[in-house]
Amino acid sequence: MKLLRPILLPSKFRFIERFYDDQPFRLLDIGAGNHSASNTKKWFPACEYHGVDMDKNYHNDENDFRLMTAFYEMNLEALNFDAIPNNYFDFIVMAHVVEHLANGDAVIEGLLPKLRVGGMIYVEFPGYHSTTLPKMKGTLNFFDDDTHVRIYSLQEFYNMFMRNKFRVIAGGVQRRWHNILLIPFKIPHNLIKYKRVVPSIFWDLLGFAEYVVAKKQ
Repeated sequence: MKLLRPILLPSKFRFIERFYDDQPFRLLDIGAGNHSASNTKKWFPACEYHGVDMDKNYHNDENDFRLMTAFYEMNLEALNFDAIPNNYFDFIVMAHVVEHLANGDAVIEGLLPKLRVGGMIYVEFPGYHSTTLPKMKGTLNFFDDDTHVRIYSLQEFYNMFMRNKFRVIAGGVQRRWHNILLIPFKIPHNLIKYKRVVPSIFWDLLGFAEYVVAKKQ
């Protein structure tokens, strides 16, 4: 399992793996539905998990809540983050959330005080290039998802982080080459498991998503 870990690890976790691996750390997960607590603790059992979402019951169960230190049920667009402690977290993950928010840049700025000095934030989102991709059931083109409300850019996030005295650690188009090489194996797997091909298996090949990692100085 250790040998396969870099291949199986979700993209949003790869910088946590790089900087923390199996060390204890405090995580604030923005968008904590779909059993995210269980999935996170599977990879990082030593992490202290805090989740944020509009509806705590969105595909979460008793086991997920048992693994959480805290859950903050809130509308991010309201920009009221007082319930979340300041200067506390080692890492914030916000993967494929910001494109669903009309004021996502303000949301991120409002969350930055939650990081301790030296803490990092990872943001992943569909880039402008995603608007040019073929349409497919699920999401391959940005406009396939009716809940997407705004197209963000790396440039505006870079400028925002620099304005807030953060150092950009990494950023660019999300491409993990092993995901691309595994596409021929994922297609039959998808057909057996889902009875269709899930568009996300093509994201790395086609450059659907962009990401940025920034560190609080």
